[in-house]
Amino acid sequence: MPRPRTTWIALLRGVNVGRAKRVAMADLRALLEDLGCTDVHTVLNSGNAVFAAPPRIAAPALARKIEAALAARLGVDARTFVLAADALAGLLAAHPLRAVANDDARLLLAILAPDLASHALDALTARDWSPDAIALGPHAAYLWCARGVLDSPLSQSFAKALGDRTTTRNWATMNKLAALAGAGAAA
Repeated sequence: MPRPRTTWIALLRGVNVGRAKRVAMADLRALLEDLGCTDVHTVLNSGNAVFAAPPRIAAPALARKIEAALAARLGVDARTFVLAADALAGLLAAHPLRAVANDDARLLLAILAPDLASHALDALTARDWSPDAIALGPHAAYLWCARGVLDSPLSQSFAKALGDRTTTRNWATMNKLAALAGAGAAA
């Protein structure tokens, strides 16, 4: 009898942005398969992968394994965030900014490092960013960038404050990942 497998989503931070940290998605798929993952698919060219792996491994351990393989095999140092498909579905369903966010390209879901202390976000959440907005979820933050991500003071401050302790994807991308993982999509 085959062992049960969990569907995971891996998000590589900062790959294929500009000329640094170039990772071909075919290489990422092969790397994950070499680590024992199956049903590996990538979404877009920005370090997003959906795959199956044994459930006995915890997300942080799986992320460290992928990071080590990226460095050893591809020479790329990229912080990797891994979450189970059902965890992503829960984050999408929670969506605390529905009242203001009306454009999937301007709504970001930021996955936070498991060891990030909640007080690290206190200064960001205490400030009024209008017309932008920020809300927190379990191991995630939601950022509404009303004028666009590149023109958002919130997005810029968030990236500066957290550095590699987070990675963000827009709402449309997260929904694509959830759909591919069979976790459904959220409005």
